[in-house]
Amino acid sequence: MILIPLPRYGFDPTEASIPWKYLSERGVKIVFATPDGKPAVTDERLITGKGFGPFKKFLMAAPEAIAAYREMVRGSAFQQPIQYTAIATEKYTAILLPGGHDKGMKTYLESSVLQGKVAEFFAYQKLVGAICHGTVLAARATDQQTKRSVLYEYQTTGLLKNQEMGAYYLTALWLKDYYRTYPVTVEAEVKSALRSSTQFHTGKFSLGRDSETDESPALVVEDRNYLSARWPGDAHTFAKKFFQQLQKME
Repeated sequence: MILIPLPRYGFDPTEASIPWKYLSERGVKIVFATPDGKPAVTDERLITGKGFGPFKKFLMAAPEAIAAYREMVRGSAFQQPIQYTAIATEKYTAILLPGGHDKGMKTYLESSVLQGKVAEFFAYQKLVGAICHGTVLAARATDQQTKRSVLYEYQTTGLLKNQEMGAYYLTALWLKDYYRTYPVTVEAEVKSALRSSTQFHTGKFSLGRDSETDESPALVVEDRNYLSARWPGDAHTFAKKFFQQLQKME
């Protein structure tokens, strides 16, 4: 059984639904968690493409991800999440941390309760997967023994500065700081939590997205019980590798 925590609003539909679908189809039981125990809502702009102008096709979620999201939200597990405070780490084999850049993500990224639960998953050496802004949540989780980030000694990736700033510059004229969750980029914050910035991997720059049959555009960094990915374009490969690691731990 694995846990997928989400904010009340603003998560990326691809980064949550593609892993959910891949894992569910293979019999993995999934529990969702939100701050108040009410169903989460995705960043609607990524579903509708509203406001993306000429970049709509590139910036919004792919049709297969939208279909997976629609399927996910109809499920009883998604409709009946638990509260962050009710997370009992010992019940789960793994935790999967999706991302998203909408300001609504702050209720997830800044939750001291959730940060503490993520730290417990690391302390118990359970499987932890983080994609995009999910790596920020992991970076903010503190090891209670060392008082450093749980990622301090880990290899990782996360949303790249050129990806974050590229989307911002493309849309800033009319969407303002929509793509800037914080003034500091994901890459900069995650690097600041590591022993060395060389532990952060960028991979080859690509505008292409992976698929279930094509991993070539993707980057997934695996280090012991932790794996990470950069953006929605890595989601299929991230889901597959997460499942492979899960099988080893069960």
